[in-house]
Amino acid sequence: MLGNKTTMEEIVASPEKVHQLYRRTLMIVVFSQIFGGAGLAAGITVGALLAKDMLGTDAYSGVPVALLTLGSAGAAYLIGRMSQRYGRRIGLAGGFLTGGISALGVVLAAVTNNVWLLFFSLLFYGAGTASNLQARYAGTDLASAKQRGKAISIALVSTTLGAVAGPNLVGVMGEFADSIGVPSLAGPFILGAAAFILAGLVLLVFMKPDPLLVSKALDNEKRIDSDKTPDTTHVKNNRGIIVGGFVMVLTQMVMVAIMTMTPIHMGHHGHGLDAIGLVIGIHIGAMYLPSLVTGVLVDKVGRTTMASAAGVTLLLAGLVAATAPGNNLFVLILALTLLGLGWNFGLISGTATIVDATTPSTRAKVQGTMDVMVALSGATGGMLSGMVVSHSSYSLLSIGGGLLSLLLLPLIIWASRDNVAVKRVKNKKTA
Repeated sequence: MLGNKTTMEEIVASPEKVHQLYRRTLMIVVFSQIFGGAGLAAGITVGALLAKDMLGTDAYSGVPVALLTLGSAGAAYLIGRMSQRYGRRIGLAGGFLTGGISALGVVLAAVTNNVWLLFFSLLFYGAGTASNLQARYAGTDLASAKQRGKAISIALVSTTLGAVAGPNLVGVMGEFADSIGVPSLAGPFILGAAAFILAGLVLLVFMKPDPLLVSKALDNEKRIDSDKTPDTTHVKNNRGIIVGGFVMVLTQMVMVAIMTMTPIHMGHHGHGLDAIGLVIGIHIGAMYLPSLVTGVLVDKVGRTTMASAAGVTLLLAGLVAATAPGNNLFVLILALTLLGLGWNFGLISGTATIVDATTPSTRAKVQGTMDVMVALSGATGGMLSGMVVSHSSYSLLSIGGGLLSLLLLPLIIWASRDNVAVKRVKNKKTA
C-alpha cells in the first residue's frame, strides 16, 4: 500500500509504487470532480437568467458567463504557475476554495440586488471552474502515452455526476432559497459554494504525495540516464502545443456561445426553469459522460481523427439548434447533446495532444497558459453571444458557431502532413 508518508525517493525507485500513486491520484481526482461538477453547473445554468433578472435586459445576458470564463482564464494562469512550483494539490485546491467563497458572494449580491458585487463574485467564481477543468491534467502526470486519453476521460466523466445533478436541482435549490429569504435564482449558487469548497478540501487533504512533483522527479532520473535530441523534440513540441491549443480554443468558443443563449432562447418560448435545467443538464452530461469512450478512441484511433470529429459534430449541433422550433424541447435537447459531444471530442483530443507535447519540467505552466486561452475564447463566445442574439437571432448565432467549427479541419490536415514529414526525417536519421 502507498501511504501519505511514503517518501519521494521510495516512489521514484519503485515502478510498482508509481503505478499505485497513479491509481490513487485518479481516485482522488474522481471524488473532487464529483463535487466540482456540481459547482461548475450552477453558474452555467442560471448565471445568465440572474443577470437578466437584475439588469432587466437580454443585451447583457452573456456577461455572467463571460466574466466567469474571464476569471477562469486568470485563475488558470495562476493555478498553472502554482502547480508547477508547489504541485497540483496546492494549485487545484486553492482554485476550488476561491470559487466556493465567491459563490457565497453571488448569493449576497442577489439578496442585496447589487449588480457590481454579482459581476465581481462571478469573476472569482471562475477560479472553481478553472480548477475543475485543470484537474484533468492531474490524472495524466504519471500516465504513459497510451494511458493519457483514458486518464483524461476518467477525470472528465467523474464530473458528470455533479454536473448533471446540478442543473436538475435548480428547482429544488430555488425553493430552498425562497424558504430562507434568498432569491430563487441564487439557489444553485448555494449548492455551488458547498460543492467547490468540498472539492478543494478533498484535494488539500488527500492528494499526497503530489503526482506532478513525483513526475518531475521521475523525469530528472530519466534525463540523467539518457541523452536526448533537443532540437527535434523542441520543434515537435511546438507543433503539438499549437494544434492541441487551437482545437481546445475553437471548440470552447463555439460551445459556450450557443450554450449561453439557449436558456434565454428557451425562456422567450415559454419554457420554465425545470425544462431549462433539463436541457442544460443533458448538455453537460453530453460534455462529460462520453469521456470514457472518447478517451479510448483518442488513444486508439488518434488525436487528429477525434479532433476532426469534434469539428463535424459541432457543425451538426449548430445546424440543429438553428432549425429547431423554439417550443420543441426534444430537438433542443438533441442540439445541445451534439454541442456537448463535440466539445468532449475536442477537449480530450486537444488535451492529450498538449500532454504529448510537453515534459514535466514545463508541463503545468504550458497547460495553465493553454487553459487561459481556452477560458478567454469562452469569455469571447459568451460576451458576443448576447450581442449577436440581441441584434439578430439565436438561429444566426447557432449557424455561425457551427460554420466556425469547420476551421478545425484545415488545421488537422496541416498537422497530419507535418507529422508525416517528421516521421520521414526520423526514419532517414535512423537508417
